[in-house]
Amino acid sequence: MPMTATTVLTARALLLDMDGTLVNSDAAVERVWRRWADRHGLDGDEVLKVVHGRQGYASMALLLPGRPMEQNLAENARMLAEETADTEGVVEVPGATGFLAALNGVPHALVTSADVPLSTARMKAAGLALPSVRITAESVGASKPDPEGFLKGAAELGVAPEDCVVFEDSGAGVAAGRAAGMRVVGVGPRAGLHRPDAVVRDLRQVRVEKTADGTVRLHLG
Repeated sequence: MPMTATTVLTARALLLDMDGTLVNSDAAVERVWRRWADRHGLDGDEVLKVVHGRQGYASMALLLPGRPMEQNLAENARMLAEETADTEGVVEVPGATGFLAALNGVPHALVTSADVPLSTARMKAAGLALPSVRITAESVGASKPDPEGFLKGAAELGVAPEDCVVFEDSGAGVAAGRAAGMRVVGVGPRAGLHRPDAVVRDLRQVRVEKTADGTVRLHLG
């Protein structure tokens, strides 16, 4: 629901998507996937409507439904390497540095569809510190919108799903957070289309307040 005033959510842990949420990698994502679309004779605009938030193999399965999954997995591995090498134009989402600094001492995890090399490269390119707890493509058997990654993040932090707040930008990510039984803050205009619990323009609209009982109050707006 769009916010008309400041929204306050209380949580014990935060689970953070990377691409589009902490890091603006849209230019790199678009370059790689438009090349892929051209190779397969697909419309690049239609491909880009599908790929945000998902692991590459899961996007390919939707876009080329008749193709064996082994081919999707093999091509996904090549594309991850291509994306890892292409960090031109990768920058932080406004406010990400301050937001992550404010989470010092707050249980939080990165939950991303990228693998370890790609997430490391993009966070470094954006000048952001990697959270110590990370759930990456290697950690899960199912891509967002499956909730597995967020549930694993909550378990690793030792926090019940209902006490977690997810920060996401994509439809697949918002759906995954909701399926995990968590509240979801949408970051940016793309997120607002998918009815998260609250929406912020960017991370400058988030204020983190630590309370005496160990919970966190998020002031959004």
